[in-house]
Amino acid sequence: MIRDSKLSGVLHILLHLAERDGPVTSEDLSKMMNTNPVVVRRTMAGLRKQGYVQSEKGHGGGWRLSCDLADVTLRHIYTAVGSPSLLAIGNRTESPECLVEQAVNAALQQTFDEAEELLLSRLGDVTLAKLIADCRARIVAHGRQSKSREDTHG
Repeated sequence: MIRDSKLSGVLHILLHLAERDGPVTSEDLSKMMNTNPVVVRRTMAGLRKQGYVQSEKGHGGGWRLSCDLADVTLRHIYTAVGSPSLLAIGNRTESPECLVEQAVNAALQQTFDEAEELLLSRLGDVTLAKLIADCRARIVAHGRQSKSREDTHG
């Protein structure tokens, strides 16, 4: 099953931008994401339109955050990247003539709608500030673990 990883990729980029003092080029971001700079620019355009990032052209230019991380949720970013499908499953036929399939569709659709609403709600609970705080805590913990290993094996 092919999964849409656009949201995950954009969040990855935003966290890298949050850790930088200056602008970051599309080329540098594309190396971090193992993709093409054109893909990065296309993706970032939707974020720029919403005011989450800005770009500077020319030497020393690139992308930078232009939002308060505490005010932006994962749901905001999800919307900015075009609200990709949340579920990989769906009804076999959208407008079936078969009454059995109509009953199946009705049951499934209600469940799909409830699952999507729950997921969107949870995305709305997490801000970019919470995400970067978790990232920084993991970096600190990883540093402690590495030092601990050096002490016992060095």
